[in-house]
Amino acid sequence: MSEARADKPVASPCVSICALDDEDICTGCQRTVEEITRWGRMDNAERRQVLLRCHERARAAGLLL
Repeated sequence: MSEARADKPVASPCVSICALDDEDICTGCQRTVEEITRWGRMDNAERRQVLLRCHERARAAGLLL
């Protein structure tokens, strides 16, 4: 991976559907409140871990095949 790509911040998964479910998980991006509020202070490795958890949550909720 090139250095320029490594330095580029991992993009937010926000889809502008901001509503929390009963477990305080955003129904749009599948992040927790803590993950949303910390996103700007996370490094790329942390952000990638959050994205993996979001994917797992979406799959568990039946939002993905």
